[in-house]
Amino acid sequence: MDATDRVPVEVAVGVLIERDAHGREGRFLLTSRPEGKVYAGYWEFPGGKLEAGETVEQALRRELTEELGITIGEAHPWQVEVMDYPHARVRLHFCKVYTWDGVFEMREGQHMAWQSLPVEVMPVLPGTIPVLQWLAAERGHAGLTHQDSPAGD
Repeated sequence: MDATDRVPVEVAVGVLIERDAHGREGRFLLTSRPEGKVYAGYWEFPGGKLEAGETVEQALRRELTEELGITIGEAHPWQVEVMDYPHARVRLHFCKVYTWDGVFEMREGQHMAWQSLPVEVMPVLPGTIPVLQWLAAERGHAGLTHQDSPAGD
């Protein structure tokens, strides 16, 4: 069975974006994958698997409370991407989120970083790269969106 024969795991992903006083999109939040998970240490947009009967927004709301300790406002459906990883095929439902309440708590031992293009954190999870490209296209950003590895590696 190759990757395309696998049933995708449905995943809700939050692209948390700061807005300026004029409503323009600014920095966005990336979090690292915690130790013990596949791709530990890689940077991604936060989120997680949908549970039985959940909508994308319900799953995203639950996951961001569980992982980050925040309560999100409205989740704006944005893009859907299917990624084939060695361990799973995932369908990523990306939602932009502009409002949230609470203080960020890294409840799974992960790290967080507010980023602009090109992102400074690395390595970036493969499923995150298309999102950075979409953001670059929307924002008129030309050039690199991320680095594959630290200089000299």
